[in-house]
Formats: sequence, C-alpha cells, structure tokens
Amino acid sequence: MLTDLAFRLRALFRRKAVEQELDDELRFHLEKQVDKHMAAGLSPAEAARRARLELGGVAQIKEECRDARGVTMVEEVVQDLRYGLRQLRKNPGFTSVALLTLALGIGVNSALFSVVNGVLLSPLPYRQPEQLVTLHTSTPNFEIGSISFPNFRDWRNDNQTFAAMAIHRSGTATLLGADAAEPIEVQFVSSEFFAVVGVEPVLGRSFAPGEDEIGAAPLAIISERLWQRKYGGSPAALGQTVQLGNRVYTIIGVVPSSFDLFQRGSLRDVYVPLGQLTDSLRNREAGFGLSGIGRLKPGVSIEQARADMTRVTNRLAELYPDANRGRGAMIVPFKEQIVGDVRPVLLILLGAVGFVLLIACVNVANLLLARATGRTRELAIRMALGARRLRLLRQLLTESMLLAMAGGALGLGVASWATPAALAFLPDGSLPRLGQISLDGRVLAFSLGVSLLSGLLFGLAPALKASYANVQGALKDGGRSVTGGRHRGQDFLIVVQIAMVLVLLVGAGLMARTLSRLWSADPGLDPGGVMVFDLSVPPSIRAAGPDAVRSHLAEVEARVKATPGVESFSFSRGAFPMVTYWDRWFWRDGRPKPASTGEMGGALWYAVGPDYLRALRVPLLAGRFFGPGDTFGAQPVVVVDEVLARQQFGSEDPVGKWIHLWDDSRPVQRAQIVGIVGHVKQQGLVSDESAPVRAQLYSAVTQLDDAWMTDQTHTGVVVRSRAGTQVGVDTIRTALQELHREQVVYRAQTMDQVIAESLARHRFAMLLLGAFAGLALLLASVGIYGVLSYAVGRRTGEIAIRMALGARRGDVVRLVLRHGATLAVIGIAIGVAAGLGLTHLMASLLYGVSATDPVTFAAVATGLTAVALAACYLPARQATRVDPITALRHD
Repeated sequence: MLTDLAFRLRALFRRKAVEQELDDELRFHLEKQVDKHMAAGLSPAEAARRARLELGGVAQIKEECRDARGVTMVEEVVQDLRYGLRQLRKNPGFTSVALLTLALGIGVNSALFSVVNGVLLSPLPYRQPEQLVTLHTSTPNFEIGSISFPNFRDWRNDNQTFAAMAIHRSGTATLLGADAAEPIEVQFVSSEFFAVVGVEPVLGRSFAPGEDEIGAAPLAIISERLWQRKYGGSPAALGQTVQLGNRVYTIIGVVPSSFDLFQRGSLRDVYVPLGQLTDSLRNREAGFGLSGIGRLKPGVSIEQARADMTRVTNRLAELYPDANRGRGAMIVPFKEQIVGDVRPVLLILLGAVGFVLLIACVNVANLLLARATGRTRELAIRMALGARRLRLLRQLLTESMLLAMAGGALGLGVASWATPAALAFLPDGSLPRLGQISLDGRVLAFSLGVSLLSGLLFGLAPALKASYANVQGALKDGGRSVTGGRHRGQDFLIVVQIAMVLVLLVGAGLMARTLSRLWSADPGLDPGGVMVFDLSVPPSIRAAGPDAVRSHLAEVEARVKATPGVESFSFSRGAFPMVTYWDRWFWRDGRPKPASTGEMGGALWYAVGPDYLRALRVPLLAGRFFGPGDTFGAQPVVVVDEVLARQQFGSEDPVGKWIHLWDDSRPVQRAQIVGIVGHVKQQGLVSDESAPVRAQLYSAVTQLDDAWMTDQTHTGVVVRSRAGTQVGVDTIRTALQELHREQVVYRAQTMDQVIAESLARHRFAMLLLGAFAGLALLLASVGIYGVLSYAVGRRTGEIAIRMALGARRGDVVRLVLRHGATLAVIGIAIGVAAGLGLTHLMASLLYGVSATDPVTFAAVATGLTAVALAACYLPARQATRVDPITALRHD
C-alpha cells in the first residue's frame, strides 16, 4: 500500500501538482489508518501515533519531492489561494453571509470616504490652491467684515507677502434684451480677480489693470453657459453687448461654466469690473459687502501674511484714524473658508462609519471562529502530517484576505450606487464641492487598504485559534468537544459589538433630539403660509429717479395685495428673513459719538413695511410699529427688538428715547424709538445657541432717502397667503409682469423652506448617523443571533442531559437568555462609558440637548437591551426543541 501511495505521489509531482493536492492525499490515507486502528480497539491518541508512524515514509517522500521541485514562496501563496477558493466554494452559505456583511461595511466606508475625499482632501480646482486665502476687515465686534475699495488698494500696494490680491462682491441684475427680462447672477470683481484664482478664459481675455477703476469703460466677461444659451457658442460674441439694467456692457471674454469660486453651486453668469458698482466706492469707510481673495508668495506662511497685514492695517489706522481705527485684516485659508463649517460633521460621520466596519468585522470574525471549530479535525490531521503552525496560520489568513478582497470589490459596487443615491436625497446646501465627489484613485486605494485591514482584523484571531488546535483531542472526538473557555473570544466580540452600536445609536439619538428641538424652537415668527422672494426694481424706473421708484413700489404693493389669497404684504429692503441682513451702528442721544464702531452699539438692521409684523406675526411688545405717517421727510423713527432694549437700556423703557444711526456711506441720522418687538432668530435657529445674541433694529422702508431708492436694484418681499405657495408666486409674478415688462420675481421660497435650509447641516448629520446606526444595529443583531445559535448547537448534549434530568423548557430558555442578557448588559455598560466620552466631540452640532443627555442614553440602552434579548430569544426557542434521546444517542 505504501509503495503504491509513494508511486502516486511521485507521479503527482512529475505533473507539477500543487502541494495542497498532496496534503489532501495524505490526509485521506491518514484518516483511513486512524479509523482502522480505532476500530481495532486502540485509543484515539494511540491510533493517531501509529498512523503517523506508518505514513512517516510517505511524508518523507513528500518533503523530498518538494525539495527536488524547489517550491517557491510564490508557488506556496498560489497554492494557498487555490485552496482558499475551494474552501469558500464548499461553504456557499458562510461565504455569502460573510461577503454581504463585508460589502455593507466596506461599502459605506468607501462611500463616506468619497465624500470626505471630495469635500476635504482633494485639492481645489485652481492653480496652486494652497496659496489662496480670503481677506476680510476685522473689527472688535466682527471678525469678518467687508473691505472698502480705498483700503483694498492700500493693502494691495503696501503688503510684502502676497503675489496678487483681488476683491469681489456678488449681486443680482436684470438681464434685458429681445426676450423677456430675467434675473441673472453677477460678480463685481477687481481687475486681478481671475489672475489670483488662476482661471483662464476659454475665449477672449480677462480684465486688464485699471479697468476696474471708477468711470472706466463698461466691460463684461460672461460664463460659458450664458455664451452657449444667448450667443450659440459663437466666437463672434466677443465685442457684442449684454444689457444689465440700464447699463450696456461690452463682452471681452468667456470663462468656463464649471467656475464656481466657493464650490457651493453659486454659479455666476456675468463678471463686471468693480468700478461699475457705484461711485461711493471712493468712501474709505464703506465696505459695500466686498470680500478679498489673495495669493501668497511661494514659501510664505499664513502667520507671516497675518503679521504683514497687521503692519499694513496699523499704518492705515495712523493715516486715516476716523475710518480705520480698530480695523484689522482677517486672513483665512481659502479651503478652510469653503469647508470649515462641514469639517466637524464629516469627521464625526467618518468615525461613525468606522464603527460600522468594526461591527461588520466582528460579525465575520465570529463566523470564522465558528467555522474554525468545525475545521478542527481537518487542521489536526494536517498538523499530524507535519504541517507547521505558521503554514496553517498563513493558509487561514489567506482565506480571510480572499474574503476581505471580494467583500471590498462588492463594497465598491455598493459605494458606486449608494454615493449618488445618498447625495440626491441630501438637503440642499448640506455640502460644498459636490461636483468633486467621485470614486477616484484615492477612494480605490482607501477601499483596498480598508479591505486588507479588515481581513487582518477579522481573520487573525480565528486563524490563531485554529492553528493551535489540540491534535489528540480533535482526533478523539472530531472536534465536537470544546471547553467553555473557547467561547470567551466570541462572547468578547459580542460585547464589543454591543458597545459600539450603543455609541452610534446615542449619536443618532442626540442628533434626532437636536433636530426635534430645532423644529419645535420658536424662531420668533410664524412661518406657516409665508412666501418670501426678491423683486427687481425695473432699470427704467430707477433711471427716472427716487420718486418714480417710490411710486412703482406703491403700485407693486397694491397689485400684490389685490392678488386672491394674499392676507398681508411687506417689503424687506435688502434683507431676506433669516437669510440676509445688514449691520447698523448707533449710540444713544445725549452722548458723544464714539471714536470707532467698536465702541458703538451694533444691531442687525432691516428696512421694512408697515405690514411686516402682520406678515410674519412677530409680536409687538410695547409702543407701536410703522404706520401711514412714517413717510420720507417725516421725523425718522425706529423699532427695536427686546434684546436691544435689554442690552442698551436695561430696566429703562426705550420707547420715546432717541438714538443716532451711523452708516459708513451716509450721514448720521437721529431717530426716535417708537416700539419694541419680539426677537427673531434672523441668523438661523442655531445661531443664538452658538454665539452671542445679536440685537435687531428696524427702520421704515417708506422713510428711506433718495440714495437708497436709486442705489438698490432689488428688494425683498414677504407675503402671507392662503393660496398654495407655487400658485401664489406664479400669480404674483404674472400680475407684476403685467405691471411692467422689466419686473422680475426670483428666489421665491416659503419660510418653511428657508428654515429647513438653515437646518441642512443638522439634517445631513442626523440622516447619515441614523442610517449608520441602523445598519450597525442590524449587523449586531445578526451577530448575536448567530453566536448564540452556534452556542446552543455546541451545547446540545448538555441541554439534552438537563432535559433528561427534568429541566423544563422554560429553564432552558432562561439559560440561553441569561447568557445573552449578560453579554448585553456588559456591552451596554461599556458603551455608556465610551459614549459619555465620545459624544462630547459632537457638542457643536447639538441644540437644546446635552452631549450626555440622560434621556437619550437611557432610551438607547433600553431599546438596545430589548433588541439583544429578541436576538437571543430565537436560539433559546431552538434549544427547547432538542430531543434528549436523539441528542444523547448521537453524542
């Protein structure tokens, strides 16, 4: 028999068979020899010893043949891969469950990393983006303010750390032509703007130095999108004109449609030189909403640039103390300006999705532990044949890596489907740089790394356990008898799973409670039935003078109020409720004018109509609101909110008091306070929690002076209507276009939509945290069920003995449930301790709820306990169906 076996082994080597086939052959004969000796009455240990002695010559032949062939490490790896593939094919159920678990875990990680990569990691689509920064004026009251044009020119000329510097401001204009008038997004820029950013026109040229000066020729650069739509993409568009309001601009260039300065979907169609904005740019105290952007010289750090600009602004404060006392320069890295507000959210979500992957790995590790126990006899026989433990360990890790890589490939498929699907359902405004999110090479490398790491995480412990199998014990009973100590690894993994799930569920619960508090928070107004939109002032009306503008706005008000369903109407000049606002400075009458704005009182300022309170249902707390007598030329009056009244007047009644209003572009105005209204969360529902509460000040839109009437190209409108929102807007738009063909209505929204957009970041965090927590809970439940089912199967003999001795079915159920409940309680206790530490990382996202909110922790712990017990119940019921006689006979 041995001679025949040796001949076949040599024949296999002559055909260059792989080593695994030799192991299969030897294992087959070893099993036959062991079974033969045990049938003859020998003990399992003696039978194994004698079989090894009998086959020792064959093992020696194998080693000699192997040495003769010179099997390389690469060939051994190939052998391991082939054997691993055979093992996975032989267990389709195990393989399917493991692959699905890994695909979900790796897939959601790859999907979220593609978002993090696109938003935070990938470079901006500009030349040397790391050199770009934003510039702002800083004052004692505001870190980020607008820059006056004269100050900007001094900054540009006097600094020593910037290669180039530009300023810009966004706006809206009415595009006129043969077609109907339409609103269009405009960017007013200094001549260096495109050179600073590093964007080249696809046609024509950029602005030249000096073309941004006041009084220079009206030139324009249009977007490729507008070029295709209005001019058919013809090169002949250069030299043609585009009319914005009453001014006609000559087209000198076309920029790519993809150019979006701040990467937030705020695409502009026309760029015009800053000097076309207003003659008031000469005022050194007026900023006009201008922001700066600069490119640092190579090798210059942010700290060096800040020190340099401090020197420049200090010099300007000495030269122009009235305009620049207390004013500095704020410099922010450009990328930080774009992604700073979403960075904490994405990093928290990346940590959460990492927990999901760990839970998936724990599940697969438990499956492998169970499978390794079933393979104990196989591995013991291989060791009896002389296989080294390191060799077995490598083989088992190879199988784990095969699983991980296959799961990673499926996970990429999950990510390629889930990423665009999730982005499509995210609230508007949740994320910047959406166009940069894709499954690029960096995401593929991340997925590969995660797959390899996952293979090690879930494969190492089962491989170590299996490679240290007890050869004699395995051959004695086929690997069925395992001491209780061998369950500890699986129990430990279940505890870890439960702890991680609890942390995720607590995070999702805190975000859900935050969103609930935000939705129920009092914004200070009633948004139901309210529409807001911007209304252009027709250019021909503006050209006719301030009285014509006042007359036109009165006609607009009459037309809108006559529209069916409209209950109340108000202008909100220069402000969209809860979206935009202007700052206004003041000091109390009878006191000297403060030396700088830092010593004045500051407030958010709105010019509104008499029906503003009625339209938004803001409560009037004292005095009166604006009325028919508050017209241009009459004594100026203002209304303050309760915060301003408390901050500036304390226990005094401010009604009847006088204040001086200061604006950096207009004369000081003395006005009387005639009323107090409730505070409106104009900066968003969360703002008052995360920053000092800003006071608010209202002026009558009917008292605005001639300069206001002619300078402003549009005004905000607030309408309370009983009609459907879209129906109401369409009806109003039609009525106003009948009034004047150049009249344009745009940016129409309901107040409910405005509030929803202000909560976009919180909704984004809650949705994804909730999804991750739900997936983690599902994986953990399946894991608990699988481990306990396996444990019940392993304890069949014990349970049979208990039932044979008189144990009732209820006793068996309690036995299994007690085991699961113990694991759940330990895991929950660890999870609570971890959650109390980790939830502080998301404190900046919370509103109205503490990071250690006991209600959330208690609710999650209770719910998770119930789920864990439910996952335990099915195995417990399975245990009660054991037939003691059959189980004992089989054992």
